[in-house]
Amino acid sequence: MKIALIGYGKMGHMIEDVAIQRGHQIVCIIDIDNSEDFESKAFASADVAIEFTNPTAAYSNICRAFQRDVKVVTGSTGWQKEHSQDIKRFCEREGQTLFWSSNFSLGVFLFNKLNTFLAQMMNKYPDYDVTIEETHHIHKLDAPSGTAITLAENILANLDRKTDWTKGKLHAPDGTIHGSDDAEPDKLVINSIRRDEVPGIHTVKYNSTFDEISITHDAHNRGGFALGAVLAAEFTANHEGLLTMDDLFK
Repeated sequence: MKIALIGYGKMGHMIEDVAIQRGHQIVCIIDIDNSEDFESKAFASADVAIEFTNPTAAYSNICRAFQRDVKVVTGSTGWQKEHSQDIKRFCEREGQTLFWSSNFSLGVFLFNKLNTFLAQMMNKYPDYDVTIEETHHIHKLDAPSGTAITLAENILANLDRKTDWTKGKLHAPDGTIHGSDDAEPDKLVINSIRRDEVPGIHTVKYNSTFDEISITHDAHNRGGFALGAVLAAEFTANHEGLLTMDDLFK
């Protein structure tokens, strides 16, 4: 399979290594200094482009890939609220293909399933309030993380007493704390922490006067994310439309 990489930071390098180990060919690498290569023959020859950049660049990168009729796998977050309907139109009406996940880890996929099941159970027990806490490395730009938002949305779909999620406290890398975790009872608070080189920790907590129930996913390194992205690319090469991890693991 021919793969184009969009974004060549730590994740881009790891994805490149995994892809080559699995026998794939990297035909084009686009980073901040060579965006003109979207117009190259090399990019257009790719079966799939894997995009890991940032919230401000991701949507534009996806559109530029679609203009060359290149399928896209992206793990970038922070653009969905503004552009999800456009992407849906591109994939459902204009023949484009996008595989998006806030997290490509198999462990996180299973954690999401457990989170949904727990929310369904806890819907019967209103004495328990639920919050989410996510911790990531100091280089991560968006807060809360896309994975935390996905967890929150799954809870909202299954817990009647919560109607929306809201940003709580942000513990910044310099030790300062921004925001507040005070919220209306129907709001699901997501607190964020940025420290060191943490790959990603997500915890869902159900707290009552008497006890607390919590589930946590703690990534040991980014290797699982890179492998998951390449597996998604292999799947995307042979499928069309708007794809997710649920499609990959059917």
